Amino acid sequence: MFAGSSSYILLHKILHRGGTSLPGKIAYRIDPTFLEEFRDQIETVIVSGTNGKTLTTALCARVLKKTNRVVVTNNSGSNMIQGIVAALLSQKDKIKKSIRHGTIPIAVLEVDEANVKEVAKILQPTHFVLTNIFRDQMDRYGEIYTTYEKITDGIKTAPKAKVVANGDSPIFARKPYKNQAVYFGFTHKKSVGDLRAPNNTDGVLAPTNDQVLHYHYLTYANLGDYFTKDGSFKRPQLKYSVNKINSLTPSKSEFEIAGNKFTLPLGGLYNIYNALAAYSLGREFQISAEDIFNALNEDSRIFGRQEQLTIGSHLVTIVLIKNPVGANSVIDMMMTDPEEFSLVTLLNANYADGIDTSWIFDAEFEKLHQTALKKIIVGGQRYKDFSVRLKMAGFKNQIVEQDFAKLIDRIKELPTKNVYVAATYTSMLMFREELAKAGLAKESF
Repeated sequence: MFAGSSSYILLHKILHRGGTSLPGKIAYRIDPTFLEEFRDQIETVIVSGTNGKTLTTALCARVLKKTNRVVVTNNSGSNMIQGIVAALLSQKDKIKKSIRHGTIPIAVLEVDEANVKEVAKILQPTHFVLTNIFRDQMDRYGEIYTTYEKITDGIKTAPKAKVVANGDSPIFARKPYKNQAVYFGFTHKKSVGDLRAPNNTDGVLAPTNDQVLHYHYLTYANLGDYFTKDGSFKRPQLKYSVNKINSLTPSKSEFEIAGNKFTLPLGGLYNIYNALAAYSLGREFQISAEDIFNALNEDSRIFGRQEQLTIGSHLVTIVLIKNPVGANSVIDMMMTDPEEFSLVTLLNANYADGIDTSWIFDAEFEKLHQTALKKIIVGGQRYKDFSVRLKMAGFKNQIVEQDFAKLIDRIKELPTKNVYVAATYTSMLMFREELAKAGLAKESF
């Protein structure tokens, strides 16, 4: 434990490098039972799924603070076991102080899908929050059912935990949980007919019998009010739902849950799902709708997730992309922007990104022709791949910039006020590191 504490102090206090996982990696290697120390000191909520984990975790943490209990979390997005150990290690004093005052803290932990079983087995969470499952980092996870099994194997290790799952995602209704389960989803439309998910999306077949899924309505990808023609499979009953969407812009979403109006200072339909997940968890903790509204409406951006920065005269919004569904959701968000904008795409292929970059060819970048997009910069370690993809989509006049430090100057030269930076995870970290050096962003952590 001393080694982990020492490395944390060195990286954060002396070098200011933001060591998100190294202290945990050291502590866990020296003592693999390190995480067990926290089992009886915290009440744990695990957030997992493919897209939206980091934002959902942050929103859940905000909401659960309304319990007036201490809430700790891994807000950096470092979600493998070493990152979780590092996060708890960095907040150990806060945990101890809360216990001395007679209150058990709540740990809201984003957990990588492949790490759910190990973390859940040790920490025995009281709740799982499940966002969605799409094809992602196939070199690590394989197909969606492999990911599903990794998560459900983890749930089985904590039989007393309650599952709070996205009922609009068909795969989460594949089998009944032995755990108590509640579902959230969208009921904002009446049936608009017999629809089918786009052919190039994931999970177009029922996860129980491979029949084609039909929909009363779709939200995005394969999410919505689904059913099979023979009636053997359909969306489970929802306990919590978004029943109306009032407005969607790139920077704000207005919607209603159970007649209560909510405003989220983030754009994109996909982010309403993240907010709904946090609302559902909050209600399971008996938090009032008013308190949840106040928590969700806090206008503080999440690290790397629609985080907004000023570079020169430009308003720069950083968004994470890592798979076709996530990229398409970001594209849909950009399509709600009525003003001219520029786009910076940053593609890396490190382990945390997924080393297979072929997913960019499944994302619908052609739809950007329907926007007021004026200029594109491509960068990152695999900039050539992205450049080819965008040329195939009809965008030939691109600026290429491999140097993350020089990228800042390139952005200052762009012709539009609004700039979106769509980046994979490690390219986002590298870009933010340069922004921090230039005094344009806070230190990462």
